[in-house]
Amino acid sequence: MFISYAYAQATGSTPFGGDIMAFLPMIAIVVVFYFLLIRPQQKRAKETKAMLQSLQKGDEIVTAGGVVGRIAKLSDAYADVEIAPNVEITVQRSAISLLLPKGTIKSL
Repeated sequence: MFISYAYAQATGSTPFGGDIMAFLPMIAIVVVFYFLLIRPQQKRAKETKAMLQSLQKGDEIVTAGGVVGRIAKLSDAYADVEIAPNVEITVQRSAISLLLPKGTIKSL
């Protein structure tokens, strides 16, 4: 009487690609994360792995703890590092974080 009924009206068909357009921002975020976070991390990991495999006796290195030394002996998983004359420590290869240019220790 005083209140009229409101009936749901059928909307027209959705425009072409309406479902894809709803996921487009999420797809864009995944692409940005890949190029800004995932890809550089994979590149850095590949470079670190190559550096650890190319280590040789006599290379000057820095460990993850900041110890600077020269490699005296290498094995598959460990390296003996000479940090002072007649002072050697054993570290895991994965703990080596940086390969220094030759002669760096003498300049310190």
